[in-house]
Amino acid sequence: MEINKNIIEVELGKLYAIWLREFKVFLREKSRLVASIFTPLMWLFVIGSGLGSVVSNPSALSTVVYSTAGEVGSEIDYQQFIFPGIICMSVIFSSVFFGSYIIWDRKFDFLKSVMVAPVSRTTIFIGKTFGGMTTSIIQAAILLVIGLAIGMHYTPFSIVTIAVIIILLSFALTSLGLTIGSYIESLEGFQLIVSFVVFPLFFLSGALFPLNNLPGWLSILTMVDPATYAVDALRSTILGITGKNPFVVDIGILLVCVIALGTIGMLSFRKMKAV
Repeated sequence: MEINKNIIEVELGKLYAIWLREFKVFLREKSRLVASIFTPLMWLFVIGSGLGSVVSNPSALSTVVYSTAGEVGSEIDYQQFIFPGIICMSVIFSSVFFGSYIIWDRKFDFLKSVMVAPVSRTTIFIGKTFGGMTTSIIQAAILLVIGLAIGMHYTPFSIVTIAVIIILLSFALTSLGLTIGSYIESLEGFQLIVSFVVFPLFFLSGALFPLNNLPGWLSILTMVDPATYAVDALRSTILGITGKNPFVVDIGILLVCVIALGTIGMLSFRKMKAV
């Protein structure tokens, strides 16, 4: 029993060291934080305000808030409607692109040494995933604060719920990014593949449009996008509107994605070459 306890403590220490290293790197690269926040803010204020001037026009399409009881509530503008999707956008981009860092790490930096050290590949993967998650959570937290400026309101319960949704989505997508990065040896190749992953994840998530009354083919594509369920859950939590799916279904599918993508990522790391 004592031996098992010592083994667990050693593994947790290694896991903490890997996470701490990723967190310190993030804190030192302030330009990375600014750049990752700038794009979501552009979408929120430029696209949100630009398209919102049309969507909010009474003569055009208006967006109405529905309570969970199905009763019509107060109107919201387009900028508020896409706010949950913009939070998911920040998580999608930062989580998946985090996988590109392990390419440099594996060739020239910290990961090259860690992978030949007596450290479990599973521990390395989980530590890296937690590091990517921390980045995504910090960026999402900044956007939540900015949301106060456009009329968003939070309760202690909604903040906890939002945190759970963001954690689940960031773990799943960071695992996806690390899985892709584990099979690619050049940044050029990674960028090419991510272009076919990141943008579909974002545009098919319903971040910019409601999921009701979509064409059949588009509805099918949105259903296979894990970010769809995060956007749906965040929209019902933050705005109080009835989502396309019940909240429990959204969380359940996100949990399935976490388990599936996490397992695939661990297996991929075990096969990854050290150099």
